[in-house]
Amino acid sequence: MSPNVVGISAHYHDAACCVLRAGRLVAAAQEERFTRRKHDPAIPRRAFRYCLEEAGLTLPQVDCVAYYENPLLKAERQSWMSQRRAGPGLAGPDADRPLRDIRRVLGIEGSIEIVRHHQSHAAGAYFFSGFEDAAILTVDGVGEWETMTFAHGRGAEIRQLAAVNFPHSIGLLYSTITAFLGFEVNDGEYKVMGLAPYGRPRYVDQLWDLVGRHDGPNFELRLEYFGFLDGDTMYAPALAELLGHSPRSPESELTPFAEDLARSLQIVLNELLLAKVRWLHEQTGAEALCLSGGVALNCVANHRIRAEGPFFRVFVQPAASDAGGALGAAALAHVRLTGERPATEPLDHVFLGPAYSVDGIARLLAAGPARYRDFRGDEARLITDVAARLEGGQVIGWFHGRMEFGPRALGGRSILGDPRRDDMRDRINALVKKREAFRPFAPAVLEAVAAEHFDLPGPSPFMLETFPVRSPLALPAITHVDGSARVQTVHPRQNPRFARLLDAFGRRTGCPLLLNTSFNLRGEPIVCTPLDAMLCFIRSDIDTLVLEDFVIERAGLPASWVEWWHETAPDSFQAVSNVVYTFL
Repeated sequence: MSPNVVGISAHYHDAACCVLRAGRLVAAAQEERFTRRKHDPAIPRRAFRYCLEEAGLTLPQVDCVAYYENPLLKAERQSWMSQRRAGPGLAGPDADRPLRDIRRVLGIEGSIEIVRHHQSHAAGAYFFSGFEDAAILTVDGVGEWETMTFAHGRGAEIRQLAAVNFPHSIGLLYSTITAFLGFEVNDGEYKVMGLAPYGRPRYVDQLWDLVGRHDGPNFELRLEYFGFLDGDTMYAPALAELLGHSPRSPESELTPFAEDLARSLQIVLNELLLAKVRWLHEQTGAEALCLSGGVALNCVANHRIRAEGPFFRVFVQPAASDAGGALGAAALAHVRLTGERPATEPLDHVFLGPAYSVDGIARLLAAGPARYRDFRGDEARLITDVAARLEGGQVIGWFHGRMEFGPRALGGRSILGDPRRDDMRDRINALVKKREAFRPFAPAVLEAVAAEHFDLPGPSPFMLETFPVRSPLALPAITHVDGSARVQTVHPRQNPRFARLLDAFGRRTGCPLLLNTSFNLRGEPIVCTPLDAMLCFIRSDIDTLVLEDFVIERAGLPASWVEWWHETAPDSFQAVSNVVYTFL
């Protein structure tokens, strides 16, 4: 009998839980969505409860819990770091905490499998790729000690070929420049990626000076430029001397220097990763590549790897950061228990979180004074109504079906707009998302016509790669300054209602794509529940909220609700602190 396996990632950032039943992924969610604490690292008790309910399991029916890293090895590195900073005698880290929390907080009495951090990343990519033979590259800040691993997956076996260990790390190189540019480490790296196309590659040579040996599978940092080992910032004073500029203060104006440094960093990252995948191809001879780890969320580098690398097929784990480690840990535990790999079909969607019943939403709305329209039993009329609002220039909060797993909103918890409008990007950035104006938005497009608008080789369902825009339409709201877009292709099999909305908008306007961004305000997780969506709607300038079969206009909100928010809202966002990467 196939086991029921729970995967857990926790105690660093992006804590998450998943369930495999008979080797098939049936549920996965991040704890932040339930607690409303962005990147919540706590043991995922709420996500665990949801996953069991979704899988129809009780605690005694859980055969095994898999934890995504080795606590003893992690504590070893943390102790080494602590002694460097404070000297001997400092109390060591609590290596027993992960297993203690799994037993005491989650109530698990049975088997617990420990999987090393980069093994979890590798397995989370390979076993959900659908490939039977693939090279695997994992790149992040740091796991226990490893920061980059090279592996080969065949059947149920993953064989590691080489590794780079802390403190040498491509991920920490990127995070150091992220901090130098005034963005928050472990969160702002995607901002640096979005800023890069605005600049010129003026600092490429200086950034290569930060790197020592990087041939083959090797990678070294010249540590005199980095402060994360001993200091309170990621960078050492020598970095400012090398670049000829002081670090940018958080939330201050972005200068041409910042743009140029971001562009230079992206070029160096691209070249480093291309060199690594080429070496990995030489070692494995595989035709397919799997990517995971936080660095695999860099969509620009992913495109370069696909376009210029030696592999015919590339799969990027949709939840490539630590959240996806829960999937890999569960998959490897399944292999250990059965001797067989999990289900071999590729992961083609990530709608793995909770859904909420139409009747429950009806009761929620009926209990309050907001006015709404009820389209129960008439989806066609609902789709027509929403498509007309989008054509008229409205910004729509779209809440439907199961919540997405991973960092991208893919039509379950999305904010939507007309990509043809010149003002749409600035309006959503300034009035809805409350975020930096330079950051681009992504398009969602029907898979069947995606090649008419973007230079892409096939489906891109997870919004993990940039492609050149070649549409005959003017699409200013989703076209980045370099002429690219981070594309999500939509197939009716994966999300039928969202596909029907795209089709309806296309029939009305000749444009079968929409601006699609995550349904959240700056600094908050993507919404999970109908109540989360209502609160975000009230606090933003979204024009209309679609909660399953119900449509609520901003004019239908009680004035007292809107006044309450404007009275209690902060005047500005707190500037992020330029702190060291959270090793300890």
